[in-house]
Amino acid sequence: MNSAQSTNTIMMVRPASFGFNIETADNNVFQNADIGLSKQEVIDAAIREFDDMVDQLKANGVNVIVIEDSMEPAKTDAIFPNNWISTHQDGSIYTYPMFSANRRLERRSSIIEALSNRYDTHLDEELLDFESREKYLEGTGSMILDREHKIIYACYSVRTDKAALKAFGDKIGYEVLGFDAVDEKGIPYYHTNVIMTIASDIVILCTESIVDINERSRVIQRIKKTGKKLVDISRDQVSQFAGNMLEVQGEGEKKLLIMSESAFSSLTNDQLHIINIHNKIVYLGLETIEKIGGGSARCMMAEIFLPEKNQG
Repeated sequence: MNSAQSTNTIMMVRPASFGFNIETADNNVFQNADIGLSKQEVIDAAIREFDDMVDQLKANGVNVIVIEDSMEPAKTDAIFPNNWISTHQDGSIYTYPMFSANRRLERRSSIIEALSNRYDTHLDEELLDFESREKYLEGTGSMILDREHKIIYACYSVRTDKAALKAFGDKIGYEVLGFDAVDEKGIPYYHTNVIMTIASDIVILCTESIVDINERSRVIQRIKKTGKKLVDISRDQVSQFAGNMLEVQGEGEKKLLIMSESAFSSLTNDQLHIINIHNKIVYLGLETIEKIGGGSARCMMAEIFLPEKNQG
C-alpha cells in the first residue's frame, strides 16, 4: 500500500530559547547573528511568529500537536523538529544523527513517549550510531521523501552523509536519488529541503543548483516519471526560502502548501498559477525565525503519519 504524500497532523515545538546557533553557522549560510534585537527580543519575536503560525494552520483545519520546549538545557533550534524525528504510516518513528552537538539535545524521550501514548509506534534509533563516526543525516531536512513513489531525494553535504542516507533508504525500502547541489558561491546547500519540496501533484526544485548536467537530468527525469509537475525556482528564490515548503491536509482533506511570506513574495505569477491549480497557499510571517535560525516553515513541522491506537 502506498502512503499518502501529506498528512492532516503535524507536530511543532514551541521555542523556549530560540536564537543564533554558532555550531551550525559555518554550513548554514541562511543564519544571521545580528538583526538589531536583544536576545530576549529575538525569543519573544520567534514565539509570536510560532503562535501565529499555529493559529493559521488550525484555522485551515490542520491538526497541530504543540510541544513546549524545555527551558533546560537551552536549545536554540528546538523549533525545527523535522531534523531529528520522522514518523511513518507503519508506526515507525526514526531518530537521526545530528551534526551539531547542541542539537542532539532536541531528541527528547518525553516527546517520543507522548506520541507513543497516542499512537501505535515502534522506535528505531539505529541511525544514531552514525554520530560516533561523524556521519550525519538530519531527517526530512536532509531528505525529501516522495512517499507515494517510495523515493528519497537528497543533496549531499556535511549534514547529509551518503552512507547514512543509504542505510535509511535500505531500512524503509525506498529508492535513493542523491546528488550534489550548491549555491552561487559553490557552497553545498546544507539541507535538501531548502531547495526542494514534494507535494501530491507538484515538485518545487531549484534545478540550477544541481551543477552536474547528468545529475540534473537524472533528477528531472525521475520527477517526470512520477507524473508530478515540476516548478523550477532560482537560487535567488531559494535565498527567500521558496524551496522550504510543506504540503499538509486541511479541512476536508484540502491540500495546503505552507510557506513563509518571504517565499510567497519571491514566486512569479506563473509559478503561483501552477501551485494554485493543485494547492491552497497558506503563507506566514516568519522573518525572525528565518533570519536568525536559517530555517523556515517546512523546518518547523514534523509530519505525523502514525496510526491512532485502537483503530480497526
